[in-house]
Amino acid sequence: MRRKKGPLVVVALGGNALLLPGQKGTHAEQERNAEETCRHLAPLLRRKFALILTHGNGPQVGNILLQNEAAAGRTPPMPLDHCVADTQGSLGHILQQALLNRLREDGLRRSVCTLVTHVEVDPKDPAFQDPTKPVGPFFTEKQANEIVARDQWVMREDSGRGWRRVVPSPRPIRVLQAGLVRDLALAGHVVIAVGGGGIPVCRREGRLEGVEAVIDKDLASACLAQEARADVLLILTEVPAVYRHFGRKNQKAIPALTTGVAKALLEAGEFPRGSMGPKIEAAVRFLEAGGEHVLVTNAESLDAALDRRAGTWIAPERLEKFAVKELFQ
Repeated sequence: MRRKKGPLVVVALGGNALLLPGQKGTHAEQERNAEETCRHLAPLLRRKFALILTHGNGPQVGNILLQNEAAAGRTPPMPLDHCVADTQGSLGHILQQALLNRLREDGLRRSVCTLVTHVEVDPKDPAFQDPTKPVGPFFTEKQANEIVARDQWVMREDSGRGWRRVVPSPRPIRVLQAGLVRDLALAGHVVIAVGGGGIPVCRREGRLEGVEAVIDKDLASACLAQEARADVLLILTEVPAVYRHFGRKNQKAIPALTTGVAKALLEAGEFPRGSMGPKIEAAVRFLEAGGEHVLVTNAESLDAALDRRAGTWIAPERLEKFAVKELFQ
């Protein structure tokens, strides 16, 4: 298949790509946010890279679970894997529409497609024995006990804010549609895939079955980047770079890292599990599997980061051998 000029890039969009802190999550808000995100993606579109986009879905799945609870007894509740599939379609529509509008405004002729994407997990993953990922609304202790008796959910108290359902977060093994995603991207189409970390499925007696779980979006993006043989994994987050001592007076941006240093800092606890940790873990996974470069930055700094004037670049080789400028020329 003929390949577009430039590298194959997997872009993992951060949570604020579609929903900003303090917003209600209306469709109008999400559409405006998507338009702004796609405006920042323009440098990638103009350079005609082969592009794959991934995104999160936490608040949107939470809303579906709220709807499930409100309609309990009137309509059958949606299993969690169905909730993920539902958001892959709805959020894919919002991003796809925004991308098509941006391409038209920039005079670029490219098509955009959203692919419902399954991600296989191991049914023996330890996460299934120790659910830790909170999803959905908060409940009182009395409500939580009633739900446990009725639905056999695992419920845990969440930092004094109430009780929430917790579900397994197994590690992704493979993206079942990775080959198709790669073919579409190399043909010049912008592909939206692995929304919300992908629809979690496992194999039982040779058959695929959906499971009640949530897969980390960044780890799933790294898995897709690895299987699609991407050149670059681009992780867009809320901050312009990776920092040491983040949130303290002595915080300092890190312009470049080797895989080994990134892994050492991760293991030393420099990057918390609830913020930068999963992103660095995803970067290490992709690079150790043969990936070439990882860029961590925010959407506003993307154009400068592509020229190595912002962001944090991570690569497996010695820093002196970074070939970023050659890669993006």
